[in-house]
Amino acid sequence: MTKTILSIDDSKAIRDMVSFTLNPAGYRVIEAENGAVGLNQLRAESVSMVIVDLNMPVMNGFEFIKAARQDPKGSGVPILMLTTESKPEAKAEGKALGATGWLNKPFDANMLLAVCKKLLG
Repeated sequence: MTKTILSIDDSKAIRDMVSFTLNPAGYRVIEAENGAVGLNQLRAESVSMVIVDLNMPVMNGFEFIKAARQDPKGSGVPILMLTTESKPEAKAEGKALGATGWLNKPFDANMLLAVCKKLLG
């Protein structure tokens, strides 16, 4: 069964890069331009994993994680932060809210694939 990954980023270029990296590996990637749209998609679809940016309009990554972890559809789903933010305190806050992992932009395609395989089995 194909695993669906929700990519949430306000940059279309980043969403496209995530899709171009993961689609050939057999993952189905759905996209959202901010956390609010992403939360609606998480609730509407059967999602195996979420990749989310931190700094976005409407609902940022931390707000998304907090809301997703309170929702039954998102409580056990791995959430990977993919962001330019690299401060240790931001990583600590993400982990405290329920982020499963953290990758910095620009990302290495092989590293993203390896993390997805590790988190999704």
